[in-house]
Amino acid sequence: MPKSKRNKLVTLSKTKKKGREGKELLLNTVRQCLEEYSTLYIFAYENMRNTKFKEFRESLKDSSRFFLGSNKVLQIALGRTPAEELKEDLHRASEMIRGDCGLFFTNLSDEKAERTFEEFEEYDFGRTGSLATETIELKEGPLEQFSHDMEPFLRKQGLPVRLNKGVVELIADFTVCQAGEQLSPEASRILRLLGIQMAAFRLHLLCRWKRDEFHVFKEAVELHDSRESSQLMP
Repeated sequence: MPKSKRNKLVTLSKTKKKGREGKELLLNTVRQCLEEYSTLYIFAYENMRNTKFKEFRESLKDSSRFFLGSNKVLQIALGRTPAEELKEDLHRASEMIRGDCGLFFTNLSDEKAERTFEEFEEYDFGRTGSLATETIELKEGPLEQFSHDMEPFLRKQGLPVRLNKGVVELIADFTVCQAGEQLSPEASRILRLLGIQMAAFRLHLLCRWKRDEFHVFKEAVELHDSRESSQLMP
């Protein structure tokens, strides 16, 4: 009996890639924004949190527009050399696009835009591989914040615990993480259970471009470069 054409498996997880069409749309939209907005900033980010970023972007949608995407496409959109740039000094802004960064087009005044970025900070739980901002140590004794049924899970995370009359008890001092070291999967889970948030989602302005001005925020660039270097270290 021939195989029915209707009896066909379809993978629902497949998504259509944007490919060349998506890159061209991003490139053209960025170039259009060069005409619509008075100022372009290149910004870097650390500990990106998509939900928080979306809220921040929405709060500025009436005056501004953000772009995150392929650094190479963003560089091409602005122009990577004086010969390629659409407007004077844009190639200098293009050179700043490296690592974790994006574009911010705005009609806000310089003072308001820069103050908005400076004041933005959101804390969240650290993820595996992020750097611990402080040393967290647990002392021997009862861990009354945890119910008795948590004991097997805590033990799996490396905590030396036992049940003592229905109370979870730490039988020896335990260091969850050391400041400046990367968080292990177990450490990130324990910190979440303890309610300790170590990841600060921040945005740093690297440079400002206008039709008659180009300005580099040197302290932010140095900070961004130092983070990039630390990420490359084994």
